Amino acid sequence: MKTRGILTSQHRTQPLPTGHHDTDFDIDRTVQVGVSLNGKSWGRPDDTIGVAGIINGIAPIHAAFFNSGGIGILIGDGQLPNPSTEKIFEAYYSYALTASTRLTFDYQFIDNPAYNTERGPVNVFAGRFHWQF
Repeated sequence: MKTRGILTSQHRTQPLPTGHHDTDFDIDRTVQVGVSLNGKSWGRPDDTIGVAGIINGIAPIHAAFFNSGGIGILIGDGQLPNPSTEKIFEAYYSYALTASTRLTFDYQFIDNPAYNTERGPVNVFAGRFHWQF
């Protein structure tokens, strides 16, 4: 996977993940953009909020493989008659209960999940409890 671009955060600059896969992965093309901020500006320096957007694409040869019943690492339900780009939006908030304990709430909106226009959109809600010792 090739990496291009710049992603800036409060304290560092990192590559912006984009790419094209030449192998048999379920994702052939991807662009991802996101940002996370700590809560210092609203008086909660150990909290973090983040948002991201992802667009994934699939090559025609792989779409034909999945439409004929093929199964990949992430996708494959027997049909993919009208493939399209998969679009994902994600937002999360990590709330610091203590210095070593966090509670995180996450939301994802997925349009055309697994490139399938016949499915979705899908709303995913998640929670995570993290304790570090």
